[in-house]
Amino acid sequence: MKQNKYDDQTFFDQYKNMDRSIKGLEGAGEWHALKNILPSFDGKNVLDLGCGFGWHCRYAIENGAKTVTGVDLSERMLNKAKEINDLPGITYIRSALEDITFEEQEFDCVISSLTFHYIKDFDPLCMHINRWLKPGGSFVFSVEHPIFTARPDQDWVYDASGNKLYWPVDHYFEEGKRETHFLQNNVIKYHRTLTTYLTILLANNFAIDLVTEPQPNMEMINSVAGMADELRRPMMLIVSAQKRPE
Repeated sequence: MKQNKYDDQTFFDQYKNMDRSIKGLEGAGEWHALKNILPSFDGKNVLDLGCGFGWHCRYAIENGAKTVTGVDLSERMLNKAKEINDLPGITYIRSALEDITFEEQEFDCVISSLTFHYIKDFDPLCMHINRWLKPGGSFVFSVEHPIFTARPDQDWVYDASGNKLYWPVDHYFEEGKRETHFLQNNVIKYHRTLTTYLTILLANNFAIDLVTEPQPNMEMINSVAGMADELRRPMMLIVSAQKRPE
């Protein structure tokens, strides 16, 4: 069975109180970088994998998308998406990403935000995404950075006074399952190296347009406690790719 922590009431209650849940895209530290990488949505059919509360679905529709399909395994997430981001043109589907099926060349753009590190097998998912995209279609996604996912602890090393000394990296090349802690709950994630992410894309007929490790902007650094520490190590990775013409 695919992991579905977001339908756990305690976990969901913690998640819905995060800035990115309350404020939407402007509450996400990587948004200022991601929005400049996203393709034009004008007249496009867009697929959002792991859509959560539907903030990216709303953005796509408000920026000219013809249709947006948001997919998420969590019923609680989708219920919230339908409550706050249920605009004409958006369809929400409950499914594990590993199980969902679409028609060949059904979409112009596929996007995903901080979801694929929960997926055990990235290769077959990329194969399906390539099939669902039209030739030249865009695939843009963010994940937790491999520097961040390498160790199960996913935390700083502290001194005796509780000050953050450094972010440790270990077992980087040992890919696979990580049992970690997030929002006071045990969560399973899957670690991959940067090389693996990019190699899988290339092997599945994608051309890589851009790779970036987003930093929070100065506004967030000055207004959000602890945000300055995000300049000390990368937490997220954003990749923009394009389906090669057949």
